[in-house]
Parts: sequence; structure tokens; C-alpha cells
Amino acid sequence: MTKAVEARWKSMRTKESRLVEKVLRESFPQTDAYRYNPASVRVRVIDSRFEGKTIEERDGMVEPLLKKLPKEIQADIMNLLTLTPSETTDSLRKQADNLEFEDPSPSEL
Repeated sequence: MTKAVEARWKSMRTKESRLVEKVLRESFPQTDAYRYNPASVRVRVIDSRFEGKTIEERDGMVEPLLKKLPKEIQADIMNLLTLTPSETTDSLRKQADNLEFEDPSPSEL
């Protein structure tokens, strides 16, 4: 990952996305979030506890924490990536999802 790509999504953080990170990092230290556009927040959680679990099971592990957030922020979370550490590099599909998080395509809004 280049520094330019890293800086791009990090520059898209907002007060709301930082709150998402703060809440989720209580249980999932490798959490990142940013505001993709005025109506959408993207969240990525990387944790080895997701190994062998379905997307629904993974989401079920994260959602109780998301419910601690204000309703307006919850409503803006349109993309929740729950990855194992190996999925960020080993799975082509997960790599593509992770790359879109790292280097967001331009928003239509």
C-alpha cells in the first residue's frame, strides 16, 4: 500500500467516522471508518475471530456495538467489511473489497 492511497481514505475521516472507530475498537482494535459521501460511512473490521464464520455471523459480532452509536450514524453505515487478517491478502474477492476501502472510487453524490 502506498502512502498516497493510505492518506486518501484517512483524509475522508469525519467526527462521525471517528466515533464509529472509537466504539468498535473497544472490542475490535483493527477497525477503520470514513465517510464515503454525505449519505454513506464505510467501516472495516479486521479480526482473527472472524475465521470460519459466515458474513452474517461476523456482522452479528459487530452489530451490538454499532447499536451504541447515534441512530443517524447507524443509518449512514452502508458498507461493513468484516475480514480476517489473511483475507486482506489471500482471497481475491476480499482483496478487491479491501482495495475499494483503501482507495475509494469517486462517489456519485
